[in-house]
Amino acid sequence: MLNRRHIRIKAMQSMYAFKGTESDDLIKEQKFLLHSLDSMYDLYLSLLALLTELHKKSKDYNDKLQNKIVRSDADKNPDLKFQENQLLHLISSNKMLQDAIANKKLNYWDLDFEYVDIIFKAILKSDIYAKYTEDAESSFKRDKTFIIDVFTEIIAPNDKLYDFFEDKKLTWVDDLPVVNTAMLKILRKLKLTSPESTLLPDLYKDEDDKEFAIELFKKTFLNSSKFAEEISKKTTNWDSERLASLDGVLLKMALCEFQKFPSIPHKVTINEYLEIAKEYSTPKSSLFINGILDKIVKEYQSENIHLKSGRGLM
Repeated sequence: MLNRRHIRIKAMQSMYAFKGTESDDLIKEQKFLLHSLDSMYDLYLSLLALLTELHKKSKDYNDKLQNKIVRSDADKNPDLKFQENQLLHLISSNKMLQDAIANKKLNYWDLDFEYVDIIFKAILKSDIYAKYTEDAESSFKRDKTFIIDVFTEIIAPNDKLYDFFEDKKLTWVDDLPVVNTAMLKILRKLKLTSPESTLLPDLYKDEDDKEFAIELFKKTFLNSSKFAEEISKKTTNWDSERLASLDGVLLKMALCEFQKFPSIPHKVTINEYLEIAKEYSTPKSSLFINGILDKIVKEYQSENIHLKSGRGLM
């Protein structure tokens, strides 16, 4: 589910969280990183639990229309497309998924049902829903498109839902963009014939990625002072506060990859941290980081040190 950039982002967040502490307990802080990565999977399952509850809500909503004492013609003949949505049915009926949600106690929506109501009402009022119900086409592809649109336009940007996740677990605020992207990627891949396990992807692509997360954090952490000293020699004309900010953490992590990960090309490392800086740091950060890293790489190449080998790991 996670790619190397996601892993770099989580390592960056963990490094930044501890940069001002006096702690030298590497094992404790490494566990924090791994727990933070694992919690992203819990957030993913929580979002799938929300889709399950929205499916249930559509059925309850239609049942209530049928049980009204005074019913309009629309109440007597409610649109059942939401209730009969094939993608939602695939999610709701997936036993492996529902067991995973139950075992981890991640279906918060039974107690916090008001958030389900908020999202459901927003869906019913949306143009997305209006077009969906008016569309004569009835297919898994159309049902999937509707849910993807709902997730993209209504669920992911909902401020109240954002506040809810922030209250549940503070790290989830930073994880939401990554998990939302992973969610959409998985939803797009789903087919009626998909095996049950499709909705339960591995957190890491392989063991190498998990090892990369541990080693990147550990080696950056253990060599932080050395990297800071090397960076400071290249930044005499820059504000020292910038080095104490997130930019400093990103530069240290990049140097760690330059020196401790010989199979990752310099260009890959630079591009990755520039993209992360654009998303998480200041408008001028990518320019600053690119300038420093480019200067350092040219120095390494001229001195024939920290050479790269292998085909490169993304």
